[in-house]
Amino acid sequence: MAIRPLLRFPDPRLRVAATAVTRFDADLRELAADLLDTMRAAPGIGITAPHIGVSPRLVVLELVPGSVRTYVNPVLDSVSRETIRHVEGSVSMPGVTDEIERHARVRVRYRDLDGAEQVEEAEGLLSVCHQHEIDQLDGIFWVDRLSRLKRERLVTRFRKLGRG
Repeated sequence: MAIRPLLRFPDPRLRVAATAVTRFDADLRELAADLLDTMRAAPGIGITAPHIGVSPRLVVLELVPGSVRTYVNPVLDSVSRETIRHVEGSVSMPGVTDEIERHARVRVRYRDLDGAEQVEEAEGLLSVCHQHEIDQLDGIFWVDRLSRLKRERLVTRFRKLGRG
């Protein structure tokens, strides 16, 4: 497959909502494989199609090496009231991270690469990743979850790294 160029923050395409996948074909499988290669090269543990400048609602996660999960058209079906804090970052904003508050548990409804509907319960890091990547599919970049002051400091730090 191929390693694709990543969009870098503050590229405005990172703020555009992704479009629903309607065709479950070889092109979708190829895009998923390219996302996996691109994510591993970044490196990262999660990536969406918008990270590489294309619009399908497609997510690839690899929290444990060799255990790849692919989600097509994922949506949060339910969330817990309990929250957790976790350090997050992005393949589109390398070198900076911050702690974000998220729901501790979620249920995600999605389709697999064959188009079959699936449901997954998640907690901990997997729950955080689902929320982070679904936000990205909705055009919400992870820094939007920070206070204005924290976001401004983080963006300044990113620019000083010469990456933004």
